[in-house]
Amino acid sequence: MIDRIKTYFEHHAFGVCEWWAHKLNIKTEQVRLSFIYLGFATAGLNIVAYLVMAFVLHHKERIKRPFQRRSTVWEW
Repeated sequence: MIDRIKTYFEHHAFGVCEWWAHKLNIKTEQVRLSFIYLGFATAGLNIVAYLVMAFVLHHKERIKRPFQRRSTVWEW
Protein backbone atom coordinates (compact mmCIF):
# COMPACT_ATOMS: atom_id res chain seq x y z
CA MET A 1 0.00 0.00 0.00
CA ILE A 2 2.76 2.44 0.94
CA ASP A 3 4.71 1.55 -2.20
CA ARG A 4 1.66 2.28 -4.39
CA ILE A 5 1.19 5.68 -2.78
CA LYS A 6 4.89 6.47 -3.11
CA THR A 7 4.92 5.43 -6.77
CA TYR A 8 1.81 7.51 -7.47
CA PHE A 9 3.33 10.66 -6.01
CA GLU A 10 6.67 10.08 -7.74
CA HIS A 11 4.97 9.84 -11.13
CA HIS A 12 2.46 12.64 -10.65
CA ALA A 13 4.54 15.19 -8.75
CA PHE A 14 6.50 17.90 -10.47
CA GLY A 15 9.63 15.74 -10.72
CA VAL A 16 12.06 18.33 -9.37
CA CYS A 17 13.58 16.03 -6.75
CA GLU A 18 13.84 13.18 -9.21
CA TRP A 19 15.54 15.45 -11.77
CA TRP A 20 18.05 16.74 -9.19
CA ALA A 21 18.76 13.20 -7.98
CA HIS A 22 19.42 12.06 -11.53
CA LYS A 23 21.72 15.04 -12.22
CA LEU A 24 23.62 14.63 -8.94
CA ASN A 25 23.66 10.81 -9.15
CA ILE A 26 22.18 10.31 -5.68
CA LYS A 27 18.98 8.78 -4.31
CA THR A 28 15.73 10.67 -4.76
CA GLU A 29 14.90 10.20 -1.09
CA GLN A 30 18.04 12.12 -0.09
CA VAL A 31 17.02 15.08 -2.22
CA ARG A 32 13.49 15.03 -0.79
CA LEU A 33 14.83 14.91 2.75
CA SER A 34 17.13 17.84 2.03
CA PHE A 35 14.14 19.87 0.79
CA ILE A 36 12.28 19.00 3.99
CA TYR A 37 15.21 19.95 6.22
CA LEU A 38 15.80 23.16 4.28
CA GLY A 39 12.13 23.98 4.76
CA PHE A 40 12.62 24.00 8.51
CA ALA A 41 15.91 25.89 8.33
CA THR A 42 14.81 28.60 5.89
CA ALA A 43 11.22 29.07 7.13
CA GLY A 44 9.70 27.70 3.92
CA LEU A 45 11.72 29.77 1.47
CA ASN A 46 12.76 26.63 -0.39
CA ILE A 47 9.12 26.04 -1.36
CA VAL A 48 9.32 29.08 -3.60
CA ALA A 49 12.56 27.78 -5.11
CA TYR A 50 10.96 24.35 -5.63
CA LEU A 51 7.98 25.87 -7.45
CA VAL A 52 10.27 27.96 -9.66
CA MET A 53 12.29 24.85 -10.52
CA ALA A 54 9.07 22.95 -11.27
CA PHE A 55 7.93 25.73 -13.60
CA VAL A 56 11.29 25.77 -15.40
CA LEU A 57 11.34 21.98 -15.77
CA HIS A 58 7.80 21.99 -17.14
CA HIS A 59 8.55 24.74 -19.68
CA LYS A 60 12.23 24.07 -20.42
CA GLU A 61 11.70 23.46 -24.13
CA ARG A 62 9.94 26.81 -24.52
CA ILE A 63 12.69 28.51 -22.50
CA LYS A 64 15.46 26.97 -24.62
CA ARG A 65 13.82 27.92 -27.93
CA PRO A 66 11.43 30.80 -27.23
CA PHE A 67 10.80 31.91 -30.82
CA GLN A 68 10.40 28.55 -32.50
CA ARG A 69 7.70 28.58 -35.17
CA ARG A 70 4.53 26.65 -34.35
CA SER A 71 2.58 24.83 -37.01
CA THR A 72 -0.81 26.00 -35.70
CA VAL A 73 -2.13 28.69 -33.42
CA TRP A 74 -3.48 26.10 -30.96
CA GLU A 75 -0.16 24.30 -30.48
CA TRP A 76 1.68 25.21 -27.29
